Amino acid sequence: MTTIMVVTMIALLLLGFPMMIPLITAAVIGFYMMFNGFGQMDTLIQQMMAGIRPASLIAVPMFILAADIMTRGQSANRLIDMVMSFIGHIKGGLAVSTAASCTLFGAVSGSTQATVVAVGSPLRPKMLKAGYSDPFTLALIINASDIAFLIPPSIGMIIYGVISGTSIGELFIAGIGPGLLILLMFSVYCIIYAIVKDVPTEARASWRERATAVQKALWPLGFPVIIVGGIYGGIFSPTEAAAACVLYAILLEFVVFRSLKMSDIYAIAKSTGLITAVVFILVAVGNGFSWIISFAQIPQAILEAVGVNDAGPTGVLIAICVSFFVACMFVDPIVVILVLTPIFAPAIAATGLDPVLVGILITLQVAIGSATPPFGCDIFTAIAIFKRPYWEVIKGTPPFIFMLILAAALLIMFPQIALFLRDVAFR
Repeated sequence: MTTIMVVTMIALLLLGFPMMIPLITAAVIGFYMMFNGFGQMDTLIQQMMAGIRPASLIAVPMFILAADIMTRGQSANRLIDMVMSFIGHIKGGLAVSTAASCTLFGAVSGSTQATVVAVGSPLRPKMLKAGYSDPFTLALIINASDIAFLIPPSIGMIIYGVISGTSIGELFIAGIGPGLLILLMFSVYCIIYAIVKDVPTEARASWRERATAVQKALWPLGFPVIIVGGIYGGIFSPTEAAAACVLYAILLEFVVFRSLKMSDIYAIAKSTGLITAVVFILVAVGNGFSWIISFAQIPQAILEAVGVNDAGPTGVLIAICVSFFVACMFVDPIVVILVLTPIFAPAIAATGLDPVLVGILITLQVAIGSATPPFGCDIFTAIAIFKRPYWEVIKGTPPFIFMLILAAALLIMFPQIALFLRDVAFR
């Protein structure tokens, strides 16, 4: 049965069907083979509906809506200008500013694709004009945007939290340390690159200009305060924080900045609705597929076959990292989380691993895979936005992928990178 399901999925993917079709087809085939017919098909439908029933998932469309409003408004540019005013003049400062801006915007959007668009669109022309090569610039943008998967809010963390039953608030707080670590690694590489390539520096901003930039960015900086401060302070649950972000984004862009008009609401709502529909369909179908493979005890069979059950905590973490990294090179990150998390659940429980640490590692691997050839989703977002050929987009990615893999290794060796803030906030 497993072989037939896998072959069916691969065949449909190669034929170009959207991911939900291979998933649901494989699930239906598995259901038919297990129950000798379709007489109890309502059970599979119930499992699919159960996948989108958790209240925590309400945070997903909320964060998508908030990110869409901010991307179309002024928040992203104000954050970028603030970062540039302080570090744009140092060697490699423009590249470091790009990485820092991706991190900051990730902290208010939770979406890698939104970050590629919001930060990459204004900063790529500046980096090219400053003397950075296009492959380096594109690689920096798509990989730094993946920090949005780790810095709260993170849509990937929400999906993992719902599937695994892990606290989303704890995941959010635990993602801050690894996200800042990756930003530091990228920044050091950008400075070294600029020194080696002798990239000219930007003009130093005056303290008056810096003060003005900070003043303009104060309102957008309220987003991470609402999310992290609200959850840490026990004021909001993650879902309530998402709703507060939407309200804040509306007040900011429509009332304070007046960068958007009422006529923009339709386009924003339509975009959010389409993205949300895709995400929820994938979650529903993925939950049905996960139920089938769990009912058939396929995860236990796979883990036993590859010897993961006897590998110990470190071996399980390495197996998780490799599996999620490779899978996200080919398949949408949300689908990978939905399918692989239940497969590794028995091994995680048996070895007593902290589900928050596992969630951070999974989120990191999803981020790496999203920017890794051949089919990382952020690669194709960059191709569509910047109108550059595939090989040019991926040419500069190897150093960044190496740094992300190094970050994963450091997390396995030193779990407190992720768990320290979680322990302070929730223990």
